[in-house]
Amino acid sequence: MPLYHLIMIALIQGLTEFLPVSSSGHLILLPGLTGLEDQGPVIDVAAHIGTLLAVVIYFWPDVRLAIQGIPQVLRGHTNTAQAHLLIALVITTAPVIIAGLIFKLTGLSYIMRSITIIGWAMLVFGVLLYWVDQRALNQRKINTLTWRDAFILGLWQAIALIPGTSRSGITITGALWAGFTRKEAARISMLMSIPTILASGTLTGLDLIGGNIPLRDISIIIIFSFGAALFALNLMMRLLNSVNYTPYVVYRVLLGLTLLAIGYSGILGF
Repeated sequence: MPLYHLIMIALIQGLTEFLPVSSSGHLILLPGLTGLEDQGPVIDVAAHIGTLLAVVIYFWPDVRLAIQGIPQVLRGHTNTAQAHLLIALVITTAPVIIAGLIFKLTGLSYIMRSITIIGWAMLVFGVLLYWVDQRALNQRKINTLTWRDAFILGLWQAIALIPGTSRSGITITGALWAGFTRKEAARISMLMSIPTILASGTLTGLDLIGGNIPLRDISIIIIFSFGAALFALNLMMRLLNSVNYTPYVVYRVLLGLTLLAIGYSGILGF
């Protein structure tokens, strides 16, 4: 795969994975809108490894807290802050794993890779994010996250299997709906991404066993997606000190309308 194509994929994945604009939607659109070859599952896994490293480093204090909860949970101690956070993150991941398996086994994950579905998801869930953001209580902190909250947020996250929805966007919407502040909603969403990326990467990686692994391409993708994701995380978390999610909503609405116009006109044939 050409170097410019690898860098383009890595930057798209890194910049959009944690912003509420749908990384999967952008990656699906890339070959259709540019004529470039589909990057395939190997490159997808590598790009997710890069973004995973970025979120782990950025939120390391929270990640370390959850890791400390592992031996406590194994010993049956679930009433500590560490164990509580760990169990909450596991709970948030269960619905999307179950739904993901259903999508994979039924073929829904391929059926929904259309420009009109991505366009509608961009538009509808972008408007929903705006509506919830404008009415959010913005009061709760992450230390008030209950296991019931975690399960509901997991259901929100499962919706992100629809291309164009945005995993971060829909989970931020759910956290805002539950009364968390904008920064805490983003923080919860980012932490939820860690077990989700691990689960999806493992599932995809199992399909690659015994296949050809292009180490050069993988290394380039990991490095550039890591750098882009770390930049995007820093930017979003800093901006949330002074602005709401409206700029992302505007982008989603404009892109959604454009994709719907293209899709229903049949210009590109997909």
